[in-house]
Amino acid sequence: MNRTHAAREAWHPQSREDREAIFRELEEVISSPHFSNSKRYPALLKYIVDNTLAGRTDLLKERTLGVEVFQRPATYDTNTDTVVRYTAGEVRKRLLLYYSEHESQAGVQISLPAGSYVPEFLRESGDEGAGKGDASGPGSVHLDHGGAEAHNHARNSPAVVEPWPAHISEVVPSPTVAGKGRRGWAMALVVCLLLLIVAGIAAWWGTARREQPVNSVNDFWAPVLRDQRPIVICAGSVVFAQNNYSGVVTAGGNTDYPFFSIQTTSAITGLTGVLERGGATTQLLSAPSTQLTQLREHSIALLGAYNNQWTLRLMEPLRYHFLPDPAARIVDTMHPGAGWERDESQPYSSADDYAVVARFRDSRIDGWVVAMAGIGRNGTEAAAQFATSQHYLELLRQRLGSFGNKSIEVVLKVGVVKGETGAPTILTAYAW
Repeated sequence: MNRTHAAREAWHPQSREDREAIFRELEEVISSPHFSNSKRYPALLKYIVDNTLAGRTDLLKERTLGVEVFQRPATYDTNTDTVVRYTAGEVRKRLLLYYSEHESQAGVQISLPAGSYVPEFLRESGDEGAGKGDASGPGSVHLDHGGAEAHNHARNSPAVVEPWPAHISEVVPSPTVAGKGRRGWAMALVVCLLLLIVAGIAAWWGTARREQPVNSVNDFWAPVLRDQRPIVICAGSVVFAQNNYSGVVTAGGNTDYPFFSIQTTSAITGLTGVLERGGATTQLLSAPSTQLTQLREHSIALLGAYNNQWTLRLMEPLRYHFLPDPAARIVDTMHPGAGWERDESQPYSSADDYAVVARFRDSRIDGWVVAMAGIGRNGTEAAAQFATSQHYLELLRQRLGSFGNKSIEVVLKVGVVKGETGAPTILTAYAW
């Protein structure tokens, strides 16, 4: 039988020899250029083939594959981390490319159906009956199992086809040979067209992936969202104090009626929207009345600096942090002479503010912390806008590269006009 033209059907290996045949084919596939230049694609293909042949298809689920093949934590978020789906798509595409080039050599083929992580094994539909044609006499024709060959047999049977004259048979090929030649050219044309289509799809897919913008917001918040724990938004609250530069002072733990400023409320609203779209649940707490035990049970988002004692405490070991009252200043521990503070010679409603956005893991709470804190309330509002904005986080990603699981700090300058918060500008950034 000509393998190039053979139909293939799903096949369930039963014997040790069957399984060995598939393992041999697997080695051929993963040693090809389509797979050998990658670690992920052969690893996934080998894992799913091994477990299918061992009868463990119950393991071939997205989360299990992420944990076993790609070393993701057991609680990782499959919605934001699509490594399994992406790699499976690449494996499907590369199997198709491989077999478009090696169809004639492959007695057994490995396929990964769309929407599944359980591979299928294919072989020629006539393998079991090959060579068992009708042998009724010297003039008989051996039949393949396809309808086209049966038709050729009927057409070329000695009962209906007269012998060719000798002088013609020396020049013109027999009808059977001519038919096979035409079918061969037709199949070659189909294979070429398929190769062109596959190459076009691969080129389009690569271009689409290159053109698809990175979601920097998801990248920034991914470690927090992967914890799959409720996220506490711990915001600084205040009370009025007309004799103070800012017009307010930090609320105490026993204050009966603390409040959030308009700027802090705006920050809470934007932050809650981003976290809930990421699938998280949130809990809002007022910083003065929040205990360490409440923070230890959650990932936390801190809003405010000088009205939030937890921001000052947890950020103190970081490179950029806030000096305690009454300094009201951001300092750089690597450059002790550097720092940023509001110009108190100007009215509070007109003085530029400064802020820090920090993302880090803290051993004291055993979780991720994201702090969005300004020297004043305008800086806090701008920091929250920065940490929830695709535009601003993309500017930061271009400086630092992919955020991944790195700890990150960025210092911002914020213009203030008549009490309104302006756009934040990156002054410096640091990752470790």
